[in-house]
Amino acid sequence: MTRATVASGTFYPANPNKLKEFIKNATPRNITPQEAKAVILPHAGYIYSGKVAVETVANIRPKKLLVALGPNHTGRGLPFSVYTQGCWQTPLGDIEIEPETAQEITKTRILEADIQAHAYEHSIEVQLPILKYFFEEFKFIPIACILADLAVYKEIAGIIYTSLEKTSGFAQSLIIASSDMTHYESQAQAEKKDKYVLEAILNLDTSNFLKRVQEKNVSMCGIAPVGIMLEFLKLSQAKKSRLIKYTTSAEASGDYSSVVGYAGAIFN
Repeated sequence: MTRATVASGTFYPANPNKLKEFIKNATPRNITPQEAKAVILPHAGYIYSGKVAVETVANIRPKKLLVALGPNHTGRGLPFSVYTQGCWQTPLGDIEIEPETAQEITKTRILEADIQAHAYEHSIEVQLPILKYFFEEFKFIPIACILADLAVYKEIAGIIYTSLEKTSGFAQSLIIASSDMTHYESQAQAEKKDKYVLEAILNLDTSNFLKRVQEKNVSMCGIAPVGIMLEFLKLSQAKKSRLIKYTTSAEASGDYSSVVGYAGAIFN
């Protein structure tokens, strides 16, 4: 089963050469990639968030197995949907699903095999060409997520953690939480809210992260992916975090009255 691209030519270039050129030009010089257990990446059009995503991935040593958690914008499919077999197309080549871990994950009641949630969803696809460019050969497991509570995020993180241990994929795995930050507020307000939320995220504090999102009514779309990622990091005893880059859509559009925020961060 092959999933065709739905965002190429709109969110990012469909032409492989133009795609590589964008990534090359957006990559800072003199970067030394480091080990990471998890990463937050944005998923807007490359003109807006591509530089954040490129710089963040460029800072990570390549991994062989990626578990990609993305928000479900379309409302299609099951609540926590795992694409369990086949491959996904990108302009830089197909990327295979890792079936052993995917099947292990979906033995549980909460994570279920489902392709419908992924059919027209861009939140994971948009990141794949950048990951393919830097990591070259890897397999992945895409999981589309809806909003839930902390107990659910803890349960899912535990399932992913134990499944990776069982299939011997833990050492070479990377958890990806796909999210944009505040949507369609002024530059000043977006920066203030996002800084407040990112502080809790970088402190690896899931409860405070969820509290701050609710307190300030922060319209980030990847609350569930980030919540699951943070709980996974607790299980894997992560200690370090680093914000690689934060910006807003105003950098590209010039419109500071209504922006979307984008953050890239790595965790180890």
